[in-house]
Amino acid sequence: MAEAAKKIETTELPAEKISGGHLVAKALKNEGVEVIFTLCGGHIIDIYDGCIDEGIKIIDVRHEQVAAHAADGYARMTGKPGCAVVTAGPGTTDAMTGVANAFRAESPFLLIGGQGSLSQHKMGSLQDLPHVDMMQPVTKFAATVPSTERIADLVSMAFRECYNGAPGPSFLEIPRDILDAEVDLKKARIPAAGQYRASTRSAGDPDDVQKLADILVKSERPCVLLGSQVWTCRASDAAQEFARKLNIPAYMNGAGRGTLPPGDPHHFSRTRRYAFDKADVIVIVGTPFDFRMGYGKRLSTSATVVQIDLDYRTVGKNRDISLGIVGDVGRILQAVTDAATGRTDNGAKKREAWLEELRAGEKAGGEKLAAMFHSDSKPINPYRVAWEINEFLTDDTIYIGDGGDVVTITAQAVQPRQPGHWMDPGPLGTLGVGVPFAMAAKYAHPDKEVLAYFGDGAFAMTGFDFETCVRFNLPFLGVIGNNSSMNQIRYGQIAKYGANRGDIGNKLGDVPYSKFAQMLGGHGEEVYEASQIRPALERAREAVKSGKPALVNIWVDPDVYAPGTMNQTMYK
Repeated sequence: MAEAAKKIETTELPAEKISGGHLVAKALKNEGVEVIFTLCGGHIIDIYDGCIDEGIKIIDVRHEQVAAHAADGYARMTGKPGCAVVTAGPGTTDAMTGVANAFRAESPFLLIGGQGSLSQHKMGSLQDLPHVDMMQPVTKFAATVPSTERIADLVSMAFRECYNGAPGPSFLEIPRDILDAEVDLKKARIPAAGQYRASTRSAGDPDDVQKLADILVKSERPCVLLGSQVWTCRASDAAQEFARKLNIPAYMNGAGRGTLPPGDPHHFSRTRRYAFDKADVIVIVGTPFDFRMGYGKRLSTSATVVQIDLDYRTVGKNRDISLGIVGDVGRILQAVTDAATGRTDNGAKKREAWLEELRAGEKAGGEKLAAMFHSDSKPINPYRVAWEINEFLTDDTIYIGDGGDVVTITAQAVQPRQPGHWMDPGPLGTLGVGVPFAMAAKYAHPDKEVLAYFGDGAFAMTGFDFETCVRFNLPFLGVIGNNSSMNQIRYGQIAKYGANRGDIGNKLGDVPYSKFAQMLGGHGEEVYEASQIRPALERAREAVKSGKPALVNIWVDPDVYAPGTMNQTMYK
């Protein structure tokens, strides 16, 4: 009897086993991931099983590009990391456009791709491709998971790299035998939530902060451009205080739109070129000198130019600057505000005249556009659509732009009412982000109205995931500016080759997208008269409130173009 008892005491309990897919889910949970966007494939199904156990929502879409864009959109909306999961081969290559778009837009999400079993390496297994080699140029981190025990460790490593400097996407491929295998839970390193990352919120070099404060105190004609990193860093309050306390006119672009609300005395939008020509100090915050800035050539050569950015590599790229400060843009702006507040100089006294000069320019710019904003022409002037959308927005509407020329026009009219309520593709200029961004925005903020404005060409690229929004009860209000063309390109072709050759490769069919919405279980309307835009939008809003996604298909004049399209500034 005693020998039996002794035997029982020395018997070890069986080790707790866990599969690779469940390790993925545990690691995602630790990162704060609440939802994955995915399209199923045999290489990845064990991740789904793990997500069910961890309480992570699974939204399955109809194209992998949509999954990647939605993960990107979720990251932009929430400030939390996004995640998309796709199968190997074409699943991963389909998602690559979404990864590249997030890379240029500095958006942090993890794409997990499947891969054939390691035991079949180089044997020609189903959907085997060199995913990591393809992804490295458009990610901050790309790797293969070499063993099941390393899965959670590599997931945490990938997410950590997403936030190294300016944010961006990472990629992991997980071979199927690695994902499906079970290992001893004690042998698998699972980094503890919130205990393996250092803070990245640097306030910049204190000496340079003081230099900028000195520059601004003495400046008579300063201006600031608040770019997407203001929203990335959740620095809207600091940016507002910077503009208001230091009495500086502020322009906004990208996700920085909405940092200051319309009507704020320091909110400017129509006089940016004039300000860049006449200012004595120009502060560029969280925006690279890329094509949108004319590679820096649109800034006065006589101005003191200061650049603040998360990424050292961006500062001074393409254009010499007077001062560069690297770090969290919110911390830096707050530190500069603190260092300059309360100090007086001749520049500060004269600054109000500069503001009044710009306000007069803003008024004149608005008056110049008024005729088009109120046009009753038929086909409908796309400027009228832009004006109607802006008038229709509430203080809580998230606006998403997805398209070329018609969406470019809206930038002259649409002004989001608060920070984080503007979404566009970013500098890669990817069409097709609208539906996945709307899906992600509505999931992240179910109580907010989400309005997406599309060109008809852009909507057609990912429009079938309108059905995904129906299926997952993610109703958004879609508006299509339909000119049956890829109009931004069409203009350039006509200008270069003449009207008889200008419609080649850019004309689309006259598609009544309202019927498409109705077919998929949503609300749809066609609009042919300018006077019917607002009533149609109101009916669509009511449909969305009842739980139905909506599409309002507005037929716009194909021969009205944005100034940037006519000047072909995207290529200069």
